Amino acid sequence: MSNSTWDLIHAERHRLIEDLQSLNDQQWRAAFLCPEWDVQQVLAHLVALTKQTPPKFFAKFAASGFRFERMAAKDVARESAGTPAQTLAEFTAHVGDSSAPPGPVDSWLGEVVVHGADIRRPLGIAYSPPVATTRQVADFYKNSNLLIGAKSRISGVKMIATDTDWSHGSGAEVRGPILSLVQAMTGRVAAVADLTGDGVGTLRSKMPRA
Repeated sequence: MSNSTWDLIHAERHRLIEDLQSLNDQQWRAAFLCPEWDVQQVLAHLVALTKQTPPKFFAKFAASGFRFERMAAKDVARESAGTPAQTLAEFTAHVGDSSAPPGPVDSWLGEVVVHGADIRRPLGIAYSPPVATTRQVADFYKNSNLLIGAKSRISGVKMIATDTDWSHGSGAEVRGPILSLVQAMTGRVAAVADLTGDGVGTLRSKMPRA
């Protein structure tokens, strides 16, 4: 499982690089779905993840006062200190790496799928990962409250993909493309607009406040 999952991670990184190669300066500064980051900064976050190992993670975590947000902010600042082209070159240099912080490998697949969508959506770049890849990510997040609280966010509704055979939960239905369901699971308010069903209001009520 882990080897094949790393293959999926590497494939998504390659596809993201292809989509970012032609961005202009204005696009690099476009607002990310999380207001504190722009496109270059979210890519910087992905660059930092490629360089992590468990020992490096724990050292950085301790140096940041055991606060994830502070550690991530330091990593983003470091990896986005240069030009967007330099950040993209650094990501390209590590595209095939299989190092990561401690945690399940599916979480790192989720990082590149979700953040890839975060980058592309405000830029109007149409792309969806292979459905099997996104379904694997959905299967991970549906049972995980790690950091982003996806399991709690979707409790009380039934999530149903309209582009593949995938569903989860019970209650009022929420329907939409599997990628949009994953984005909603992980707290992306913009993705709720892609969804339909009686459970959409319940799901929207559990989104992070801007």
